[in-house]
Amino acid sequence: MERMLALLLIFAAASAGAARTEVRFPGPGIELVGRLYLPEVKPGERAPAIVLMHGCSGMWARNGEPTRNHDAWAEHFRKHGFVALLVDSFGPRGQKEICTQKVRPVLPGRDRARDAYSALAWLASRDDVDPKSVHVMGWSNGGSTVLNAVSATTPARKTTDARFRSAVAFYPGCAPLGRTAYVPSVPLLIQAGAADDWTPAKACEALAEAARGRGADVQIDVYPGAHHAFDGAEGQVRLRPNVSNPASPTGWGATVGPNPEAREKAWRRTTEFLEAHR
Repeated sequence: MERMLALLLIFAAASAGAARTEVRFPGPGIELVGRLYLPEVKPGERAPAIVLMHGCSGMWARNGEPTRNHDAWAEHFRKHGFVALLVDSFGPRGQKEICTQKVRPVLPGRDRARDAYSALAWLASRDDVDPKSVHVMGWSNGGSTVLNAVSATTPARKTTDARFRSAVAFYPGCAPLGRTAYVPSVPLLIQAGAADDWTPAKACEALAEAARGRGADVQIDVYPGAHHAFDGAEGQVRLRPNVSNPASPTGWGATVGPNPEAREKAWRRTTEFLEAHR
């Protein structure tokens, strides 16, 4: 019995390792690093895929693994049949995080949108991925990256013939693009918290309304009482005093933390949106 249990544990560990692997692929003048999550598919079958873009804190926990929230989302998509790719935009550029930097060396539009298209091109070239069904999702700075990446006018689109199928942006910074005639090139879902004092939801509501007026397919959900990073599964709502925040009167500090009700609704809403565009 003990021998059988040990074999089952070894098999489970091996299966988990096979489903989650570190990968490297060409980026915009650099080699990018990612964590790939593979679903169970039949031989010769092609699965939809999703590119996942982390926020300004980066995607790694102290143990060298993706943070719990990043891993949970990627595993969620894997179980729903998606090839999920977490993309590290910071490590290859010598950065651990950029939240505390007022002048940020890695930008959503200039750098990270090109990272997203590099990931798209790499996934589209794989035999196990449906190249016409690659989606993109990001959080905070990664959400801003998503908005830039799917902009109809982004120069990043010129780096590959592959195109995203749909996009999801969690609590992105909408104000900069809201000052432009923004139009996304694919169906876009924005998930925002009404109590967010870092990337205020009002700016995203205005951006979505204006984009819809230009004929774009943009949906937005704003969750009452939810702060920045409301989709997290751990921790408490707290103040981060040392983060750069253009929305703050002082330029610093933001409230972050989970909201279980909003989290549950956002996870369900995101899954339904991606399945509808699968």
